[in-house]
Amino acid sequence: MKPREAEPRLQANYAAIRIRRMRPDDVSLLAQVDRSEKIERICRVENGQEVWTEAGHECPGWNDEQLEGLQSRFLRELEAGGTAFGAYDGERLAGFGLLGHRRIGPKRDKLAVDLMYVGRPYRRRGIATRFMQLLGQAAAEAGAGYLYISSAESSSAVGFYRSIGGENTAEPDAELLALEPLDIHMTRRLKS
Repeated sequence: MKPREAEPRLQANYAAIRIRRMRPDDVSLLAQVDRSEKIERICRVENGQEVWTEAGHECPGWNDEQLEGLQSRFLRELEAGGTAFGAYDGERLAGFGLLGHRRIGPKRDKLAVDLMYVGRPYRRRGIATRFMQLLGQAAAEAGAGYLYISSAESSSAVGFYRSIGGENTAEPDAELLALEPLDIHMTRRLKS
């Protein structure tokens, strides 16, 4: 078994946060991430155009069934060749990002950000941006030219992915669209 690779500490208010590659035996730690969020607005794509509506509701944390599905998905992707990074506050998992293994698109030049969550108390500290840098680097090393992003429809998620270069795709992946029909499907070109 390979030793865990450590990344430099993040700056700002969370100097103790460390990011490292995750392994299948880290799956139980996913339960530590508080995915809850106040959803202000949501986006839908209708006839190629974005339609924003006010939401004003709270998205709760995972229930047992959702957590079990999330953990199964995480394990399947890692076992199939995906790559995951976790942000750790000491022994606690503050967030994680998972790059899928399946090549997407007619040119098979895209890899998907399969899962990415940063716990509520750790948001807006640069963790998600660092995950996207690392996932993009891993995708480029695997020969991909783009990241494929199936973003939750919340204004915070869509806004984040746009801020790091995500653009709506005219050709959503059929499998991911079927899995996440309400998501905003984007791509982000990787630097060569």
